[in-house]
Amino acid sequence: MKILKLLNKKYLSILLIFFLTISLNLKAEEEPVDIWKLEKKDEQDKGEIIFQNEDSSEINVEMDNALSTNKINTINSNTLEENKISIVGIYDPEEHGLNIDMWSNSDGNEIKLIFTKLDKINLSKDAKEILDIVLLTNSYLPKQNITEEEFINFKLNYLIKNNDKNLIKLYLLKNEKNNYNSKLIKFFINDYIENADLENACKIFDEINYFNDDYIDKFKIYCLINQGFREQAQLLYDLNKEYGLKDDFYEDKFNFLMEYSEEPDSKISERNILNFHLSHRTNPDFIYYPNENTPKFIWKYLSSSNLLENISNIDLEDSEKISLIERATHEKNYEEKELFELYKRFQFSINQLLNVKDSYKLLKKHEGRALLYQRLILTEDEIQILDLSYKLKESFINDNIENAFNNELKRILLKVSQEQVPSNFSSFYSDNLITQPLKKNNIKINNKIIHQSKLLKYFENQYEIEKIENDLNKLLKSIKKNKDYNVSTKDLILLESLVSDGVKISKKYKSMFNFDQSNIPTDIQLLLSNNEVGMVLLRLVEIIGEDDLESLDSDTLYFMTTILNKLNLDSIRNKLFLKVLPLKI
Repeated sequence: MKILKLLNKKYLSILLIFFLTISLNLKAEEEPVDIWKLEKKDEQDKGEIIFQNEDSSEINVEMDNALSTNKINTINSNTLEENKISIVGIYDPEEHGLNIDMWSNSDGNEIKLIFTKLDKINLSKDAKEILDIVLLTNSYLPKQNITEEEFINFKLNYLIKNNDKNLIKLYLLKNEKNNYNSKLIKFFINDYIENADLENACKIFDEINYFNDDYIDKFKIYCLINQGFREQAQLLYDLNKEYGLKDDFYEDKFNFLMEYSEEPDSKISERNILNFHLSHRTNPDFIYYPNENTPKFIWKYLSSSNLLENISNIDLEDSEKISLIERATHEKNYEEKELFELYKRFQFSINQLLNVKDSYKLLKKHEGRALLYQRLILTEDEIQILDLSYKLKESFINDNIENAFNNELKRILLKVSQEQVPSNFSSFYSDNLITQPLKKNNIKINNKIIHQSKLLKYFENQYEIEKIENDLNKLLKSIKKNKDYNVSTKDLILLESLVSDGVKISKKYKSMFNFDQSNIPTDIQLLLSNNEVGMVLLRLVEIIGEDDLESLDSDTLYFMTTILNKLNLDSIRNKLFLKVLPLKI
C-alpha cells in the first residue's frame, strides 16, 4: 500500500509545521552530549523515522514495531554542515598511552604526504598494528592545511583496504553521528553482496544508523522487502520518491519484487553491484558472459554465485576465452585447480612432451603453459621439477598473471626436498614454497644475557617496579663479574626502558653502560619537539615498512625504543620488546 500517496500536499504541509514546532521546542531543552558516550540510543527512540522537509526542519513520525529495528535517518546537506565531528576513532587514547591532541600541532600537508607514501607500501603485520592504533585512536582532528573530510577519509580508506568487517562495524558503531560514514557503509554492503551474502549485508541496518544516501536507501528498501516488511519498504520508497529519487531501472525491479508487475525488464545493469544483483535476482533465466572489460566486482559476484562458465565447457580453440580465464584465475575468481584442469585437456604429441623446453616456445602462450604443466606433473626428477616450475612461473609473470600459479606451485615444490635444491634454484624454491612459521609463544629465559633474562617478565606486566629493581641489580652484579661480557645494543634497549619507567640502577653498576647512544633521525626529533605524536608514529610505521620487527637491525630498534620511551608509549613499546628481544620456543 502506498502510504504517502494517500496524503495530499496540503495536509502534509500542515503536519510538517505541527511537528516542526514540537521538534524545535524539544531541541531547546536538550542536554549537551557527552562525546565519550558512544552507546546506541535508548529503546524508546527506535520507533522514530526522521526526515526533512524543504526548509531543512526535522519531523519525527512514530512507526510500528516491525520497523522499529530499521530506523531511517534522512538528513539534508544543511544539517550535515551543522553536524561537524570533532573526535573520530575507536580506541580511547588512554588505552595505548596516547592523548586526544595527538594531531593538533601537525601540518595537514605533511600528514597527506606521509599517508601517500604509506599507501604505496605493502606494510608488514607489525607496521599495520601501529598504524591501526594511530588512525583509530579517538582524537581531535588536525587544524592546518587539511579538511575534516580529507583526514577522516584516511581512516575510512585504511579500513576499506584492510577489509576487516568486525573492525568496520565497530568503527561505525563508535562513530554513528559521523556524516562521512556512507562511504564505509556502502563498502560494507557491497563487499557482502559481491560475496553473495545478502543476509549479512542486510544485518548492518539492525545496528547502524546512517545519513541520507540514495544508494544505501535503495539497498535498505530491498532488504525490507526480503525480510517481509513490505509496507515499510513502500514507505521508505515513497519518501525517497518524494525527495527526488529517479531511477527507472530500480523502479522496475522494485515493482516486480513488490508484485506490482509480473515480469521485469530483462536488461542487465553493470552500474553497481546492487543493480547487477537485482538483474540476477529478478531474472530466472539470467545468463552473463564476462569479458576483459568486466568490472572486478562483477567477476567476484559471478564467482561467489557460481555463475561463471564451467571449465569443462570451454572450447580449447577459443584462445580469447582461455586467456580471460587465466586472467580471472589471477584475480582469484576461478580457482587454480580449475585452470590446471583446463590445461590437462590439451592434447600434445609425444615429441612435444619429450622436447618440452623447445616446444613450448613455439606455441601460443596459454598452450605453452599447458604443455609445461603436463610435462611437469609427469616427471619425478626433482631437478626437472624445479626447472619446469621455474619456466612455467616465469611465463605467468611475463603475462602479468603470476597469481594464477601460487598454490599449485607450492604443492609441486613440496615434492622436492630442500637438500636436493641446487644453488641456482635456491631463491626460487624458498620464495615460492611458503610455509607457515612455527608458532612461538613461550619465552626462553637466559639469565646470562641481559636482554634475554627474567627482566623481560616486567614487560609482560608480571613484575612490579620494586621487584624488577631488585632483580636487575642482582643480575648486573653477576654480569659485572664476567669480564668477557659485552653489553649489546639490545641490552641497552632493555635497560634504558627500565630506567625510563623509574627503575633505579645502583651507582656501582652505572659505569658498565654508555646510555643515550641512540641516533634519532633529525626529522623525528623535530616532530617530538613539536609534540606531533601522531606524525611520529606514522614515521615509525614508514620505517618498519614491509619488514617484520624481528628483521630490523639493532640500531633501528634502539632509536625506535628511545622515541617510544620519550612519548611514554609503554604498551606499544612492550609489544615491540616481546617480539624482538627474547629467544622464543
